[in-house]
Amino acid sequence: MSRHQPSTISNLKSLPGSDDITRFPLANGIVFLSRTNFNSPSVVISGYLQAGSLFDTDEKLGLADFTASALMRGSSQRDFQQIYDALESCGASLSFSAGSHTIGFSGRCLAEDLPLLLNTLAEVIRQPTFPGEQVEKLRAQLLTGLAIRAQDTADMAALTFDQIVFANHPYSRPEDGFPETIQAICRDDLAEFHRRNYGPRGMVIAVVGAVEPQEAMQQVARVLGDWENPQQPEPPALPLLTPLNETLTRRVTIVGKSQSDIVLGGYGPARRDPEYLPASLGNSVLGQFGMMGRIGDAVREKSGLAYYAYSSLSAGIGPGSWEVSAGVNPGNVTKAADLIRAEITRFIENGVSADELADSQANFIGRLPLSLESNAGVANALLNIERFDLGLDYYRRFPDMVRAVSLEDVLQTARKFFHPDQLAIAIAGP
Repeated sequence: MSRHQPSTISNLKSLPGSDDITRFPLANGIVFLSRTNFNSPSVVISGYLQAGSLFDTDEKLGLADFTASALMRGSSQRDFQQIYDALESCGASLSFSAGSHTIGFSGRCLAEDLPLLLNTLAEVIRQPTFPGEQVEKLRAQLLTGLAIRAQDTADMAALTFDQIVFANHPYSRPEDGFPETIQAICRDDLAEFHRRNYGPRGMVIAVVGAVEPQEAMQQVARVLGDWENPQQPEPPALPLLTPLNETLTRRVTIVGKSQSDIVLGGYGPARRDPEYLPASLGNSVLGQFGMMGRIGDAVREKSGLAYYAYSSLSAGIGPGSWEVSAGVNPGNVTKAADLIRAEITRFIENGVSADELADSQANFIGRLPLSLESNAGVANALLNIERFDLGLDYYRRFPDMVRAVSLEDVLQTARKFFHPDQLAIAIAGP
């Protein structure tokens, strides 16, 4: 599609909208979402529960993640092996992940096996047993993952960056915790965290694929409609974020590495902030588009100072981050950091050009249908609509919203969030 050509009605109609998304709140607080797709015989389920790491204490950080990882290790009806054998026997899958606010789940199966998949989901989130032997196996895996993280320069730079930008804020804490906090968690902690925090209020489930929404809703209501937890707490309120008032640099030494990783930037907009779309389009120009935008061109292509260099925008329910990441030879850390800061300065002084903005707008509009070609892509889109209260016609309105972003919008947004003398700089390497 040409950058100046408006979307046709037929193109827009192929995107999810209020006429083909079913949204139904169950009496116990679960929100059900669905969209039909009979072009494939499969079904995807995806969703989340309000039981993320915001509920963790500092002493047992990683408890929400540990609990989510342990759900499928055994239920009151089946043990670990029986649960996985049942899913594997029909080629189905189900997995869980943890974030700050929520525990996410996703699964897929053939349409005929949807009852089995939903039965398994309900069983493991309602009646997990956290068998001691499985808990210890999982603890060993989690500790191995943390040991690998401690030796990964990119991971440690990212973790340190979050600690600087989100100082005294829950977002400064890694969801997977630290070795000492994982060691402090016992089996009873998992059971108590589940008993207290897992419940239907705030839960969202999307079912997308070869099933009629009414049938899918009945199946969800059958396994989850009677779930109650009167003690389920409200999600903790987020404290205000205190922006940096100076540039702070922190180095993490990892002996024996041949590469250093740099993460440099500051805080960014939340997903629902009006600055989110201008920031996304500006970020595309700064360090995403083509060969990683201006950052990639200046630091990697022209100067040869980095193995990789790009910018990224992370936005969710609370404040996000806007950062530049680069992997460099340890001897080039200062040169690369200076060059990145120079590009950020140019970005906030001059903004983006009309051609750069038009190219990014065309890219955003053109790739939207591609992201919604799969059932999983549509399920993720439905969850975004619900999580951030975007409205059922958000993806129909998206092309016009993208085109409405002006050069001045991008410039003012960049100036709001990027301050060259108030940056967090995290470096991990030898």
